[in-house]
Amino acid sequence: MDETSKVWDLNSERCRYTLRGHKDSVNSIEFFPYSNIILTSSADKTLSLWDARTGLCAQTFYGHLHSCNHATFNMKGDTIVSCDSYGVLKLWDIRRGVPMISIDAGPHPGNQVAFDPSGHIVAVASNDGTVKTLELKSGHLSSLVGHEDKVQSVIFDHMAEHLISGGSDGTIRIWN
Repeated sequence: MDETSKVWDLNSERCRYTLRGHKDSVNSIEFFPYSNIILTSSADKTLSLWDARTGLCAQTFYGHLHSCNHATFNMKGDTIVSCDSYGVLKLWDIRRGVPMISIDAGPHPGNQVAFDPSGHIVAVASNDGTVKTLELKSGHLSSLVGHEDKVQSVIFDHMAEHLISGGSDGTIRIWN
């Protein structure tokens, strides 16, 4: 493993930049919508923000004690949620670069996280076969049970009427 991410020019089919800075495998990568900001999470326990125009690291977030499996932005772009291999969720204030909230949703790894469009609810795909939902205002954590194996992915629809999850059991679940 080379611990890097690459920014590709699709027209020329060439690598524009190699993003270097993580010390272990890069586990997830996302663009912030309508911007040039890239977010990566890594097994080195960090998250990083990158400028896609220059390939330079703009900010690194430290605070996870274990491999950071996934991270994503809220729609406003001022908060990041991340999950790690021990089931810990962290909400990060991008401007300050520190975790605002740390929630133990474990002990099973979180595989993917998603904000609902309002930014008030976070969903976590968990290795224990559940989808965890966290209401940010109240701090209430609940579990949706339905998969028979690890849950690998979660996403809210754009109206926040449904949460969709996909699992290693080969099923896709649609939750109201």
